[in-house]
Amino acid sequence: MSVLLFGVSHRSAPVSVLEQLSTDEAEQAKIVDQVLQSSLVTEAMVLSTCNRVEVYAVVEAFHGGLSVIGQVLAEHSGMSLNDLTKYAYVRYAEAAVEHLFAVASGLDSAVIGEQQVLGQVRRAYAAAEANQAVGRTLHELSQRALSVGKRVHSETGIDAAGASVVSVALGMAESKLGSLAGRTAVVVGAGSMGSLAAKHLTRAGVERIHIVNRTLPRANRLADIVREHGVAADAFPFDHLPPVLTDADVVVCCTGAVRPVVSLADVHRGLAHGQERKQLVICDLGMPRDVDPAVAGLPGVFVVDMDRIQREPSAKAAASDAEAARTIVAAEVANYLAGQRMAEVTPTVTALRQRAADVVEAELLRLDNRLPGLDATHRDEVAKTVRRVVDKLLHAPTVRVKQLASAPGGDSYAEALRELFELDQQAVDAVAGPELPLVAGGGELPLVAGGGELPLVATDFDKTE
Repeated sequence: MSVLLFGVSHRSAPVSVLEQLSTDEAEQAKIVDQVLQSSLVTEAMVLSTCNRVEVYAVVEAFHGGLSVIGQVLAEHSGMSLNDLTKYAYVRYAEAAVEHLFAVASGLDSAVIGEQQVLGQVRRAYAAAEANQAVGRTLHELSQRALSVGKRVHSETGIDAAGASVVSVALGMAESKLGSLAGRTAVVVGAGSMGSLAAKHLTRAGVERIHIVNRTLPRANRLADIVREHGVAADAFPFDHLPPVLTDADVVVCCTGAVRPVVSLADVHRGLAHGQERKQLVICDLGMPRDVDPAVAGLPGVFVVDMDRIQREPSAKAAASDAEAARTIVAAEVANYLAGQRMAEVTPTVTALRQRAADVVEAELLRLDNRLPGLDATHRDEVAKTVRRVVDKLLHAPTVRVKQLASAPGGDSYAEALRELFELDQQAVDAVAGPELPLVAGGGELPLVAGGGELPLVATDFDKTE
């Protein structure tokens, strides 16, 4: 069985296609359940962010697994399978491992080096584990990916500037407005991305932040945190958005809504009743879009969306840092695959040693029957000698086969060992051990949200409640 990845991201598809594929937690669980209904798929996990939807699955066969996953995603998106595959990419076995490690390291993000994706990978694993959709393979792969991502961020300067979708968007807003200091900001959505936006706005020296959210208690909690850091803040429900916009200079929208929450009428009314201003910058970081595309046509309004962010030069990491990160990822991929190949041959080696031990015991029993008068001391010495001979004969080939198995194509050595010593596959499977279950959530790798001035609210990334 191997890992198969079927994905669509900002690198392969326009925002409009990503919007069709966008999923919330409930939809992700349904996708996993549907995929696992096939006997060809044994484990599955969905990684959904504002820039990608990827399904990682452990499959019995490549083509069969690919067909199952593609059909499920096509049905979810409302697209035909042919249309979907125009924008999709597929990775299998080693290539799937390399891709996930790169994603967790921030190398495949719209903003190269962003840290938030590491938490998204963790949450994707935790959700799949909670739904009992992962076993040994995806557990080990996900935990190693988290470890690799953490290593990249700690050993390279890929995120030295604290780059994220939020920081790049606000950097573009600052370029348009001249400065954010003394400005009034609106944050629509009080989830983790809203919290990150509030932190960046506070650092930029804004005078006031209005928090708008579907549930007022969540907005109040974030407003309280902002006030603790010396910035005026208040909280409002969604229906108060138009009056809130009257004095706004910059708006950051980051909800998990399935349709736009900021309409053309909302912005128009806010502008009509507001004070004179040269420019209103709206940062639409939602996926699907939080802001009606028609808003960009209003005079004096500049919309920063994901398409603009991806084209922004500041979203690119320094070439040397990106190369250093890729070097770490390549080494980690090689080590992981070598370890997996060695792990695959281990049950065969164990079964061979068990087979040898059984032969020794059978021969000693035969000796007892043929020489019933043999005293215990002599009998023990004969037993030790026979076991030493067997151990010495098996030592070199079993050590060597593990070394050979760690190289690409090494899985053939386990098969050769089974053939040479007539090992039954059932005997190998019997010593391979159960499929886990395992520790949930990857909690040993907490995601640090870059700086301690304004901690993130403990909510799902870019979601609002």
